[in-house]
Amino acid sequence: MERSDRMITASARVEVPFHDVDAMNVCWHGHYLKYFEVGRAALLRAFDYDYPEMQASGFLWPIVEAHLKYVRPATYGQVLQVRTELLEYTNRLKIGYSIVDEASGERLTKGYTVQVAICAATRELQFESPPVVFEKVERLWSR
Repeated sequence: MERSDRMITASARVEVPFHDVDAMNVCWHGHYLKYFEVGRAALLRAFDYDYPEMQASGFLWPIVEAHLKYVRPATYGQVLQVRTELLEYTNRLKIGYSIVDEASGERLTKGYTVQVAICAATRELQFESPPVVFEKVERLWSR
């Protein structure tokens, strides 16, 4: 996890497994969302609001939007860095992603996801992020 100019970022390492590639030896496009999830979990842990903390706080955070742009294909055995950044947190969690080749730094995929808070007890959509999110982010910045 890195923090500069009040940005929260994280990085996670992923090696493309054999079962993620197709007959052309390239990673099937749907697996990139799985790699985004690995990066998202690393970012959420960076400010102590990973999925167990979300559940304990009484909120669920479904993905409501995902955008990916494929630049170059990943292949079997390739080691990737999934770099993430918290882009927004006031009314939703918008997380940006960049998947790069670990050895060369060449970008393979970029994108973002959007999650919204839902009260676990009532299933009601929250039109702004719950106070716990602000507390977690501020606690990280005050370190």
